[in-house]
Amino acid sequence: MAGPAPAAEVRRRGGSGGTAPPQPLPAAPHGGKAAMGGRGRAVALPSGSPSPQAGGASSRPVSVCLSVCLRSTFDVAVVGAGIVGLASARELVRRHPSLALAVLEKEQGLAHHQSGRNSGVIHSGIYYQPGSLKAKLCVQGAALCYQYCDQKGIPYKQCGKLIVAVEQDEIPRLKALYERGLQNNVPGLRLIGPKEIQAKEPFCRGLMALDSPYTGIVNYKQVAQSYAEDFQEAGGTILTDFEVTNMEMAKESSSESDDGLKYPVVVRNSKGEEIYCRHIVTCAGLYSDRLSEISGCSPEPRIVPFRGDYLVLKPEKCYMVKGNIYPVPNPRFPFLGFHFTPRMDGSVWLGPNAVLAFKREGYRLFDFSAGEFLDAVTYSGLWKLVLSNLSYGLSEMYRACSLSAQVKQLQKFIPEVTVNDVLRGPSGVRAQALDSDGNLVDDFVFDGGSGDIGSRVLHVRNAPSPAATSSLAIAKMIADEVKRRFEL
Repeated sequence: MAGPAPAAEVRRRGGSGGTAPPQPLPAAPHGGKAAMGGRGRAVALPSGSPSPQAGGASSRPVSVCLSVCLRSTFDVAVVGAGIVGLASARELVRRHPSLALAVLEKEQGLAHHQSGRNSGVIHSGIYYQPGSLKAKLCVQGAALCYQYCDQKGIPYKQCGKLIVAVEQDEIPRLKALYERGLQNNVPGLRLIGPKEIQAKEPFCRGLMALDSPYTGIVNYKQVAQSYAEDFQEAGGTILTDFEVTNMEMAKESSSESDDGLKYPVVVRNSKGEEIYCRHIVTCAGLYSDRLSEISGCSPEPRIVPFRGDYLVLKPEKCYMVKGNIYPVPNPRFPFLGFHFTPRMDGSVWLGPNAVLAFKREGYRLFDFSAGEFLDAVTYSGLWKLVLSNLSYGLSEMYRACSLSAQVKQLQKFIPEVTVNDVLRGPSGVRAQALDSDGNLVDDFVFDGGSGDIGSRVLHVRNAPSPAATSSLAIAKMIADEVKRRFEL
């Protein structure tokens, strides 16, 4: 293990544009496991948190100690402690061990939003346009994800996936999906008929299926926590409860070099605390457009939040599902449809649907933010999207309110499932980028800008599914781009 990671010191904004003298943060208890919480500072969780061995229930304690270190200056600050932000920070500190790096997270924990509220599927790369970043990075990322989990003892199951056609008109689309998967170099794909479908999934009915044995499941929150441990053990700093609200050029610097201000960008949070840095990488998910705008870069594409509600099979009915069972997707939308997904804890999730959320982090049906709602409904791109897909949107909203309507979708694949077999489960919100013409942005988007701050920032603008699967591959790409843009 590398030496103790330094705890970070953040400064409070003083009068007349000055900064208050730095105060050290308390050291973590010896043997404490690194996690972050409270007042923009590093704290420790109790030691001995499990990190199970692959495929088993055994665990090994992992601890990272924090020592007192007066630091408010960083070479690179990564905004967002979701799985992409943590993977990127980990890759950057591995490549540049001599640099001071920080992760800034507005919540008091890690992987709090999309990274901890998803189906937990390791995607194989079937769905994505050949030659796209999604296709390339998903295939690479899946291989890296399995390799990483093996190295770290993180449990996963390579349980496979069937994409099942239940109507005749779905078969041509399924065959096209098979050809796309071959173009993307997805291993092990084959088309199978009804008998083989039932051999793999005894309760599933279908005319034809695309069998993807390379698909798996994992707990991505655990993967993200492991990335954070790697980052801290290599000397990185994580600050939680640090909601970035402003970026500006420093009027004064706490450290100068012959080239002028060494840490010229001030990053300030909602409590008036601030750090200085040279460069910034934002991986802000649902607020990626807001962070771009704060930095002086373009707010386009805009983020539209789609809430996805899951059902769960009752424990006594989970025997009906062995692996992932997916419908043939509608090519007009970047959603994969209502599906059956086994979980690492033995449960089975059903869903999710996809409905517009009235709050970016609105996980309940009636969660509402007046400001975010007004911001959304005054955007012309959203109106164009809604009007061109009105019937689809209304049907999704109806299914979100009707348990029987959701179960009816599931019965196309497993007729034995009834309303009495399911319970309402958790929800997640997907950050989907939308352009001003009303088009849902299909691929990953990474960009920066011009100007004093914009030229020092790299934004991850659109990273929905399969970003968790692709996280290590995305991290390598971001590290390459950081080196190229910022000449590290």
